[in-house]
Amino acid sequence: MIRAERPYAALFVTVLAGVAAWWIYVPIHELLHALGCWVTGGAVSRLEIAPEYGGALLAHVFPFVVSGGDYAGRLSGFDTHGSDLVYLATDAAPFLLSIVLGVPLLRASNRGRRPVRFGTAVVLALAPFYSLTGDYYEMGSILVTRAATLAHGGGPLRFASLRSDDVMRLVVRLWTQPHDLQLDNPGGVATGLVIIGLSLLLGTILAFVTYCIGTLIRFGAGTGGAESGLPVSSRHVPSAVP
Repeated sequence: MIRAERPYAALFVTVLAGVAAWWIYVPIHELLHALGCWVTGGAVSRLEIAPEYGGALLAHVFPFVVSGGDYAGRLSGFDTHGSDLVYLATDAAPFLLSIVLGVPLLRASNRGRRPVRFGTAVVLALAPFYSLTGDYYEMGSILVTRAATLAHGGGPLRFASLRSDDVMRLVVRLWTQPHDLQLDNPGGVATGLVIIGLSLLLGTILAFVTYCIGTLIRFGAGTGGAESGLPVSSRHVPSAVP
């Protein structure tokens, strides 16, 4: 919450800080996808970043970055070598920023009049929630489709076509072109909608879990702690004096 003697000025600064943070966060978010894939044993071949988010500049730094695409940023070429764990790590990596920085900063913003910090924290802390239809749906779909496969005795992955980083576009395809998703058989669309719904539900749960993990870390504690901005454990240590 922002408490200031000049609320409109503070609101303006907050919005400005949020816009600036978003502009910086988008390419970092996408690069962390690539890092998550690479660190866990996957391979990255194409990362699209829009020119307005520095795609052209980053393309000169990273050989796998391409300036352009239909989204602000998207990891469109990567190989998990068939590993769901690598796939999950690829999706989840950017949200470490929400846990270790965004959520603690947002909670710390309640203790001071710092609109710049608040605007920045909102972008980082709420990333899991505005990614519900993207990365978090995809994480949910990885788990749900794997569970469906195991429930049918294993074998080739079932409903692989329903793994996606854009659930809105996926639903349109399911409704208008179910044959492209191998779901044009009787009951295929209904089954697909159930899988999508379960995946979105699980993704929502994962988003809340991500935020809750971030609440275990907080900035500032004790005398002068809120001003120092140093991270400390959220566990309360009782005083020795009753």
